[in-house]
Amino acid sequence: MTVPFDFSGKAVFVSGGTSGINLGIAQAFAEAGARVGVMSRSQEKVDAAIDLLSRHGEQAIGFAADVRDYAAVESALKAAHGELGEFHVLISGAAGNFPAKALGMSANAFKSVVDIDLMGTYHVLRAAYPLLIRPGASVINISAPQAYIPMAYQMHVCAAKAGVDMITRVGALEWGGAGVRVNSVVPGPIEGTEGMARLAPTAESLARVTESLPLKRLGTTRDVADCCLWLCSPMASFVTGAVIPVDGGSSLRGASDLGRVFD
Repeated sequence: MTVPFDFSGKAVFVSGGTSGINLGIAQAFAEAGARVGVMSRSQEKVDAAIDLLSRHGEQAIGFAADVRDYAAVESALKAAHGELGEFHVLISGAAGNFPAKALGMSANAFKSVVDIDLMGTYHVLRAAYPLLIRPGASVINISAPQAYIPMAYQMHVCAAKAGVDMITRVGALEWGGAGVRVNSVVPGPIEGTEGMARLAPTAESLARVTESLPLKRLGTTRDVADCCLWLCSPMASFVTGAVIPVDGGSSLRGASDLGRVFD
């Protein structure tokens, strides 16, 4: 039985919500009745996302801003707050990734992922906090299994996402008294995403990933979105500081050597 979630009249903001998993999350909240705001660097993607989300929800707005730029993030969030009101739900999902050996990338390449994933997450949460409904807001950081599973060719992402999960835990500690819950959702191998295309670029590598999963199937963006809907609902009102895998059991495998794919 499908559990219905009702977010009618509630404001949801999704950073990075114009493509892939994050767009799927934004769409799920729109379908559940929420007023939805999205943000990403590309105005073209923002416009396309607004067009899609407007077909499903009560209201959809969007802003082009780079999460690496705190002033731009703060300006976009304040503008969204002006149209949507206080945020009931904040999703921080902007991310960058590319496979590279630790000694095969420049210091600037490493920094670029840390700036997007880690600094970007901090920027979004820091700028959004004054705009959250308190008590009652739910914050979700979209993390990655690299946060706790060492992966070859992913030193930059492992470092950045480990930091994201610690932001989640510290945020839960510091903001709990104001009635704000902070959690991480960790998508595993999700079909049709840019990340999956980069980490399993051939049919053979994709088949190996699928076969390695205990559930023997790739996840969908809806699998991740449903977890977010639950986390932001009254059903999860006592859940905070959690790091929740939505990965078909892939994290049970332990360390991953992407060298099998890229060497």
